[in-house]
Amino acid sequence: MTVPTPAPIPTKATRRQTLRGLSAMLLGSTFIGTPLSLLAQTADRVVRFILPVGAGSGVDTIVRAAGPAMGKTLGHPVVIENQPGAGGIVGTSALVKAAPDGMTLSVVSNNHVVYPSVYKSLPFDPIADITPISVLGSTPFVLVVNPARIAATNVKELVTLLKAKPDAYNYASSGNGTILHLAAEMFLDEAQVKAKHIPYKGVGPMVTDLIGGQVDLGVLSLPSVQAHLKSGALRAIGIGGSARVSAAPDIPTIAEQGLPNYNMEGWFAVIAPAKLPAAEARRIQAAVAAAYATPEVKEAMAKQGNTINPGTPEAAAQYFRSELVKYAKLVKKAGVELQ
Repeated sequence: MTVPTPAPIPTKATRRQTLRGLSAMLLGSTFIGTPLSLLAQTADRVVRFILPVGAGSGVDTIVRAAGPAMGKTLGHPVVIENQPGAGGIVGTSALVKAAPDGMTLSVVSNNHVVYPSVYKSLPFDPIADITPISVLGSTPFVLVVNPARIAATNVKELVTLLKAKPDAYNYASSGNGTILHLAAEMFLDEAQVKAKHIPYKGVGPMVTDLIGGQVDLGVLSLPSVQAHLKSGALRAIGIGGSARVSAAPDIPTIAEQGLPNYNMEGWFAVIAPAKLPAAEARRIQAAVAAAYATPEVKEAMAKQGNTINPGTPEAAAQYFRSELVKYAKLVKKAGVELQ
């Protein structure tokens, strides 16, 4: 008779390895401000934020800055999952399939209401298949150039350069029909100049090639390029909104530089799957608003140049519908080819 060998008693080291393995198994996600011991106890009760954008994008930067605070106000550990692709359709498709239990959320941008005007068919309805929670606020756009490729330092010089060589320059976007594509296209339209469009699969590769000189210019959210502007890898030409921002007061607006009708900025909003109970939507809205009102998050948002003003679920639903109409007109004006 063979006596079985007793299982070894787990050491502190093996317990730590087990906990790390547990966190690694959960979709390769990033847990925000959550001790591993707490993860082991609550792995099935984390709040997932599925972001339909890549790491380092404006929305990603905005959400990660508030991750620890949201974990406290929501009462559960927060995990952030980046699921970029197709201008945001991949991540949002995952969100709409989740259970409407308040444990799976997303933060989306203008792209969410641009989809119907750009794609012939979608795997979801951007209005009917979600529960709007809150339009959190807005983030400034900035027109940037690669300084090694373009010598221009302001709008006037850039327009002169583009008019002199209409077929010589190109501009990058995070994808065909995305808000960054529309923002750049509207600049060209207002300035009455031309440049070739080079679409990328997300902000990350777009910024990489802008810095590398494979593309010449593009419009991006300020938070996503602040470090590159400070290092000199990219040069700011102008802010896209109606006023300068405190986070970058030396960058003039495009409007004040001779294109008064140019006014483009990003917004970001929390959404949940459809059929989330109204009471739960209000609870989440209050928790998220409380997180963005904490001193550390307010400071982070100010440094990024974001304006935070969380609205109600009802206001978010109305805003989505009005923005849907707005961008349908803008896409048509920009002549974006349907996908």
